Amino acid sequence: MGSFEIIGGKKLKGEIVPQGAKNEALQIICATLLTPEEVIIENIPDIRDVNKLIELLKDFGVKVKKIQEGTFSFQADAVDLDFLHTETYLKKVSQLRGSVMIVGPLLARFGKAFIPKPGGDKIGRRRLDTHFIGLEKLGARFYYDSETTFYQIEAGELSGCYMLLDEASVTGTANIIMAASLARGKTTIYNAACEPYLQQLCKMLNRMGANISGVGSNLVTIEGVDNLGGCKHRMLPDMIEIGSFIGLAAMTQSEITIKDVRYDQLGLIPEVFRKMGINLELRGDDLFIPHQDSYQVDTYIDGSILTISDAPWPGFSPDLLSIILVVATQAKGSVLLHQKMFESRLFFVDKIIDMGAQIILCDPHRATVIGLNRQYPLKALEMTSPDIRAGVALLIAALSAKGKSVIHNIEQIDRGYQQIDTRLQKLGAEIKRL
Repeated sequence: MGSFEIIGGKKLKGEIVPQGAKNEALQIICATLLTPEEVIIENIPDIRDVNKLIELLKDFGVKVKKIQEGTFSFQADAVDLDFLHTETYLKKVSQLRGSVMIVGPLLARFGKAFIPKPGGDKIGRRRLDTHFIGLEKLGARFYYDSETTFYQIEAGELSGCYMLLDEASVTGTANIIMAASLARGKTTIYNAACEPYLQQLCKMLNRMGANISGVGSNLVTIEGVDNLGGCKHRMLPDMIEIGSFIGLAAMTQSEITIKDVRYDQLGLIPEVFRKMGINLELRGDDLFIPHQDSYQVDTYIDGSILTISDAPWPGFSPDLLSIILVVATQAKGSVLLHQKMFESRLFFVDKIIDMGAQIILCDPHRATVIGLNRQYPLKALEMTSPDIRAGVALLIAALSAKGKSVIHNIEQIDRGYQQIDTRLQKLGAEIKRL
């Protein structure tokens, strides 16, 4: 188990380029299974979860070629379905949550797919019902073995239909759209997820020859086609990493420029940080965060305490609530955080309290942070990263705390953040990988 040793309390300065979007990469790479032709993808992040998915596709017989740093070619013209029955497949898929999105492409192109319960962060229940109910409505037959927790789905031919999703699941919507792209007839999905990364998937599929309309809305229509071809696709920068760097700059009183952020795709993220009192300047497509000695949390018009909650897009991303929580500890003013979408994501709060923060954990979904305007800086601590986003929140807290902190289980951080230690070192951070 790897660890980071951090000497905190240092002001950082410089420019940083966000990596390609992790959550987009997992969808886009799975979509290469839909065609035997070559697909070239640019701006792929070099992170554990994405690299594991690429290795999984190689095991299926997909020809993967690295063209240059961050750019890969995929060609699924000789997919080996026998790999589905191997112990290697079982082990690799169970370690990677994003692997669930191979189901839609395999079902659409080859008529069958099965998968064990996928792994991923322990942040609460993340059910897969939406995926398989949607695929069943397209005409697939679904089987679930409760003893082995194995999901199996088969279909002779998929047929388009109307469906109203019970939840706006991002990965569920992605799986259904990919399957419906090769189904016979028209599919209409209401209450579809509409995150920018899902929009990117739809745009890529359309360049491959799919016929998808309503992209960016919660009502998506797919006219099935007989086959899909190759294309070239460039991924968006990772909005969660951009938000993390904004929080880092505020906490460490640093002056940081985040390059090429695709500001038009960031949704509410800049506005929520501005509500926390953080100054942001848009310079072209770069975000400049100036040095601030202090930042004051907004209140509502009537003076009541600010509440920040997560919601499906275009709401605020649940992946950034842990960053906002840490940022709030050194703000002037109080804020109530309401984590609606996952019930275990606030369980890292005890570590921040041990560092000296004043936080009331109301229940598994809500925490009130009392910001004391840096009167009581956070203390260095030894701690363990529970998941990707909490791990980075702890890292930001450690970088702001004077003294030596150690964070264990950094494999969790590496799953979502590319070479985070070396990139932060270039800004002046004193961080060492043990």
